[in-house]
Amino acid sequence: MTAIAESPAPRVRAARRPSLVWLGVVPFLAFAFLFLLWPTLYIVVAAFRTPQGDWTLANVLGLFQKSILDAYWISIRISLASAALGCLIGLLVAWAVVLGGLPAWLRGPVMTFSGVASNFAGVPLAFAFLATLGRVGLVTILLRDWFGINIYAMGFNILSFWGLTLVYLFFQIPLMILIITPALDGLKREWREAAAILGASGAQYWRLVALPILFPSLLGCFALLFANSFGAVATAFALTGSSLSIVPILLFAQIRGDVLNDPHLGYALAFGMIVVTALANGLYVWLRLRAERWLK
Repeated sequence: MTAIAESPAPRVRAARRPSLVWLGVVPFLAFAFLFLLWPTLYIVVAAFRTPQGDWTLANVLGLFQKSILDAYWISIRISLASAALGCLIGLLVAWAVVLGGLPAWLRGPVMTFSGVASNFAGVPLAFAFLATLGRVGLVTILLRDWFGINIYAMGFNILSFWGLTLVYLFFQIPLMILIITPALDGLKREWREAAAILGASGAQYWRLVALPILFPSLLGCFALLFANSFGAVATAFALTGSSLSIVPILLFAQIRGDVLNDPHLGYALAFGMIVVTALANGLYVWLRLRAERWLK
């Protein structure tokens, strides 16, 4: 007779205990909700409300006034200019540090300075540029007295479109260095060696191999720098006041100003800025995911 194998006793599933790991991210989630999500939701709702609390589209339709459209256009132009120049100069600096053959000890100071400078903005940055390149700034006086170069007589003005773009570059270039350096580090040596074996020159390697791989990262960096510049308010307001009509300054005037006091139109302006920056950041995330597939 064949022995009948006993069926194993059914396992009793132990009750799953709630994981305490999530407690570690509770402060972050609370901070993100209270200081990011909740204010954003409040602005979006207020953009479609009247002062009496009724729903309306008048605030959003008010964005199509000529003065407001002009402010958006100036802000977009400044953001495009600072993002393009920041990407170009930052890429060249990062390439020189990572792949250009500079001494290895130089990378640490460059990255440290980039981490500090990318977060240096607001009133201190505006004061630093006014004290340096203002009409009586240090560099302005030195160029005039020592070299006979009067930059203001040549058309330069720190309170103008290109003046504000120059100020934005102070934190745009370091930010570009920080976010493009990992992509440059991800370029595999085998790719360059394979290109050299096949007879490709250095220029052909960069044009046909490296730049196509880096292209999604570069576009993502451009989108991130655009959003970073478009949302900057403290630096522009401290530097130019109301002399340059960009969206953040117009927004401040609508919500807190004594003359142009229409808070709900200000909320609509902020809603428009949220849409623009959300599109730019969404493009950055999408392109970043595409780039990471090549750099893994």
